[in-house]
Amino acid sequence: MPTDELKRFLAALSPANRHLVEQQPAEQQERLAAAWEAELREDHDLDTLSELSPPAAEAEAAERVVQELLGLR
Repeated sequence: MPTDELKRFLAALSPANRHLVEQQPAEQQERLAAAWEAELREDHDLDTLSELSPPAAEAEAAERVVQELLGLR
């Protein structure tokens, strides 16, 4: 059963990347969601964006995590 963190992470992704993540094993999905939470906490550039649009900041961080950790860059 997905955690709330994983549900929020999946919701922040584009449909194509959401599908890609959903194809990953559960453990990898959890790792990606945890990395996304860390990205949101640690990236100070996202702070400004999150003040203007929290959903946009979450989406930006989610896409970055998927690209970096799944080797899409």
